[in-house]
Amino acid sequence: MQLTIPTLLTLLRIVLIPVLVVVFYLPFDASNQVTVALFIIAAVTDWLDGWIARRWGMTSSFGAFLDPVADKLMVTVALLLIVQRHPEIGIALSAAVIIGREITISALREWMAALGEAGRVKVAWVGKIKTILQMVAIGFLLYGESLWFIPVLEIGRWLLIIAAALTIWSMFIYLRAAWPAVRKQS
Repeated sequence: MQLTIPTLLTLLRIVLIPVLVVVFYLPFDASNQVTVALFIIAAVTDWLDGWIARRWGMTSSFGAFLDPVADKLMVTVALLLIVQRHPEIGIALSAAVIIGREITISALREWMAALGEAGRVKVAWVGKIKTILQMVAIGFLLYGESLWFIPVLEIGRWLLIIAAALTIWSMFIYLRAAWPAVRKQS
């Protein structure tokens, strides 16, 4: 297997996960800023690896498998850190919805692929908006304190709740698309 630039960027995202965790817990003044910077780097590599793969035809089945795994690992770990730092029902419930949906849809995609119906569960525009809001919310919540007069933590809370609502909506879109194949199997 040849490692392409997009696959190396995806692997970098996975390597950044333990670094993010360590920096999150380090007791120094700029740990919030460095944690957010690491998360932003991970988000940018997610966009960049896909763009490079499509632009220069560097797609691979390994990269197609690894990219969503890296995304889900980074988001899940970041959400767990946020819930630990801000143990509030709105944040915890939103994180549970987002993580639960990721597990459910990953299993659904795998099952649909096994049935030869993978084309039914494609990313919808709601999922793209959810991802953007989720990433911004996570960045704000990792930062977790006011910046000048901007209530970063409060904005992050609301964005995460909105992302969780969109998460539920997008999950229903996936489940509705998969329903004919599910009914056929029952």
